[in-house]
Amino acid sequence: DLGRGPDGRWWVLDDRAQAPSGAGYALENRMVLSRAFPNLFNAMNVQRLAPFFSDFRAGLAASAHRSDPRICLLTPGPFSETYFEQAHLARYLGLLLVEGDDLVVRDGQAYIRTIAGLKRADVIWRRVDADFIDPLEMNSASQLGVPGLFEAIRAGGVVVSNMPGSGLIESRALLGFLPALSNHLLGEPLKLPNVATWWCGQPAERRIVEQQINSLAIARAFTGPGHPALARGPRMMSDLTPAEQADLRAAMNLRPLDFVGQEVVRLSTTPAWRDGALQPSPFVLRVYAAATPDGWKIMPGGFCRVSDQRDARAISMGEGAQATDVWVLSDQPVESISLLAHRDNVKVRRIMGHLPSRAADNLFWLGRYLERAEATLRLVRSLSTSLMDSDAALHASGETLCRLQALLIDWGAIDKEAGSRKVTEAACSALHDEAAYGSVVSLIRSARRTASSMRERLSEDFWKLLLNLESRLRNRQNDVLTEAESLARAEAALQTLATLSGLTQENMNRVAGWRFLDMGRRIERGVNTCRIVRQLAGPDATLDDLDLLLDLVDSQITYRSRYLEGIALTPVRDLTILDPFNPRSVAFQVETLKTHLAALPTLQDDGMPEEPSRQLIRLASLVETEDAAALGVPEILTFEQMLMTLSNAVSDRYFLQGSNATPTKKQGGLA
Repeated sequence: DLGRGPDGRWWVLDDRAQAPSGAGYALENRMVLSRAFPNLFNAMNVQRLAPFFSDFRAGLAASAHRSDPRICLLTPGPFSETYFEQAHLARYLGLLLVEGDDLVVRDGQAYIRTIAGLKRADVIWRRVDADFIDPLEMNSASQLGVPGLFEAIRAGGVVVSNMPGSGLIESRALLGFLPALSNHLLGEPLKLPNVATWWCGQPAERRIVEQQINSLAIARAFTGPGHPALARGPRMMSDLTPAEQADLRAAMNLRPLDFVGQEVVRLSTTPAWRDGALQPSPFVLRVYAAATPDGWKIMPGGFCRVSDQRDARAISMGEGAQATDVWVLSDQPVESISLLAHRDNVKVRRIMGHLPSRAADNLFWLGRYLERAEATLRLVRSLSTSLMDSDAALHASGETLCRLQALLIDWGAIDKEAGSRKVTEAACSALHDEAAYGSVVSLIRSARRTASSMRERLSEDFWKLLLNLESRLRNRQNDVLTEAESLARAEAALQTLATLSGLTQENMNRVAGWRFLDMGRRIERGVNTCRIVRQLAGPDATLDDLDLLLDLVDSQITYRSRYLEGIALTPVRDLTILDPFNPRSVAFQVETLKTHLAALPTLQDDGMPEEPSRQLIRLASLVETEDAAALGVPEILTFEQMLMTLSNAVSDRYFLQGSNATPTKKQGGLA
């Protein structure tokens, strides 16, 4: 981190070597600015960032022990404040984004848990602090790391970029020694001076800090937990309460070696556009260096934070700061370079790739949540039309309406109390009640949380649509809606879900990730169809019940064109359960699931079907041989239960957790 003083001199404010953030934000800022002002960007001869990242990726690959290494970016997970950056970098660089649970150590080597078993991890770019990467040897309470990772590092079984221990140079205590170390080891002064720092572990320096304590910034000498008053970085005594000041002084007297005093740097300014005018704003520039096969390379740019406070000091830059792009200009036109540039030596590949088990799990449940939300919205739409004067409306009272509300209660979209209220109140509750686990807003929130764990695998269009849908449904449970308003909201949400479904069907490659997403949808759709048919197509079903059933499973047009005689129980059951040509029927979901499972990898090459395939074969045989005239509620319940059993079998087989990760056999060893 660099700052420029009012006299124009540059100072090193801090060093980041353990899990440095900001490079991804710099890349994102560059993409935005270059697209917003393409003519200006090209005319100014701005040096590209792509060569730096290309060299960095080449450095990661060169550090591995084999020619085609598998490189991972180890992230703390979606709750990290820099997770977006990590997902963006993983996608841009073509790295595998993994969390600690995705990795396992066996015989001194690190492996990734995938749907095809364990696959070797050659290089790990670490974005997790060293204290948390191995609970066996460091912080035992850590849930972010990989047990045994230090063993694999010592055995040479994996290369970790930002090696544990690199955080040493982040210790502010070291800043006080750098000028003398440079002269002693290199015979020359520092290229850039660092902020004057006095380590209180030395008697003379401690006295200086005590004498000037009100004019210096007090900071932790070393990384890791320290005094609570300094948890957010260096602080001035004047910024603390009297109680905090007394507590900090007592801690400094007890263990002075844990503290440093630093000169307070006043930052020069750069023009920033605020409130319709250019205003002077202090800034801090973060620059990056990467080890590459050709030596150290410096990013021709950086991550700049601009403060909205005119008198900002370096110690408070993290508060109220905004980011901006940094341009390094060339005297000559700059060649357009991208990581996607054409290279003749790239080998063509058409493979499914190795999908991590966690990603498969999240994609599977993303599909289930979205399908469940769609089914609930169809119930809400039918409920909203129940009192409207239209041909599609149901009777305003009677068994059909009661069964419709019973479905919403059984699915957790509304409670029994809401079901006894007005229809409009029940519809609003099913849409917006955040306390109901089965309401539409709760299901969409669950889908968004699941999707946030794998943002690198979802397009920006998909993510924006999902966020927009959640924002439209959130904090609206107190709205008073008419039938038309609740219907309009349900219709709008259904249109968004249809768009999301179209994006996944038309834009996602037909690889393992898409298959798990679609498998989740197919299983959920089959289960929901069984539940709806059991509720509305029982032995005592009325014409209204069957008409509503055809609406809910989107089969009205097919039925009307096929059966001119009118609605009858057996044809309705056949169309919704047994018809393999109806994309909403249970039979169609079963056939699609058979295709997906057949395309997924197996752990054993013995020719025997695995448990999910066995479960699906049993279900398919029952569905394919069932007679529509003999099909009743008990048989439909059996189909539903077998679909749930299939879901559990898929989870047990592909979503590996803990010690049950089974290595895959390949030429007698691990791949």
